[in-house]
Amino acid sequence: MTFGLQIDELAARTVLDRAAGGGITFIDTADVYPLGGGVDLAGTTEEIVGRWLKGRRHEFVLATKCFGRTGSRAWDVGNNRRHVIDAIDASLRRLGTDYIDLYQLHQDDPETPIDETLGALDDLVQSGKVRYIGCSNFLAYRLARALGRSETLGLARFDSVQPRYNLLFREFERDLFPLCLEEGLGVIPYNPLAGGMLSGKHGRGQTPAQGTRFTIPNAGPMYQDRYWHEREFDAVEAFQKLAKEAGIKPATLAVAWVLAQPAVTAPILGASRPDQLDDTLAAADVKLEDDLLHKLEELTREFRRGDAAR
Repeated sequence: MTFGLQIDELAARTVLDRAAGGGITFIDTADVYPLGGGVDLAGTTEEIVGRWLKGRRHEFVLATKCFGRTGSRAWDVGNNRRHVIDAIDASLRRLGTDYIDLYQLHQDDPETPIDETLGALDDLVQSGKVRYIGCSNFLAYRLARALGRSETLGLARFDSVQPRYNLLFREFERDLFPLCLEEGLGVIPYNPLAGGMLSGKHGRGQTPAQGTRFTIPNAGPMYQDRYWHEREFDAVEAFQKLAKEAGIKPATLAVAWVLAQPAVTAPILGASRPDQLDDTLAAADVKLEDDLLHKLEELTREFRRGDAAR
């Protein structure tokens, strides 16, 4: 989601090359990316990924999403049938492929009946344009309803969910993750580094650095509201000490912790430079000791509560 705004195409290609060289075979994007780009830049990231994939499409599992506004017309947003069908065709064109491995609803749409959305997605699966479907940013009760309606109507059902999840945001452990475990859904969480907070990129008392997710248009205020608080900085400083004591780089430890959670299939990693992937990819080879897991649990337990006071 950084491609096309935070970094240009040449830099994006170096990131993708490093990811592929490190064994990554799953690429996730969305039709509204780059993050913070608005309608005028919507689709730019898919175009960059599509050009990079040319000649090697079958080497990767490719995922993208729809929901966000991609045009000025009233129906150019949401999970209504028209937008879903328009969006998949546009994504296929930009990505230079005739199918998407995993097509996801980027957000829930309370304005559109879930039966209408599921019917449209089922049509995409039946047509071969989409292999599997998933969702992102769904509350547990809405996901449960969607699964029930798919079963009742005999439609393709969600196979995965993509939630925000990291040591500073653990609320979904209470309901969404148990549901996914029970129903056999893959969990591919985003934001494992909390926008760089857990890597040590941002320090207390500083102003958010320009060009980061905390300052880019549209997205900056959202990221600041998520993480730029004294409570989070307190936890980050304690986390940094634990990482140092364990001899593990903070970014590696943060991703390894996500990987260690029973419901998680694989975290989604973002990068604006290829070297940023070195520490995060290293997490795949790290097995955390029970004592360290216990300390991390104690340190961040309050972030399981959505009403934790700041």
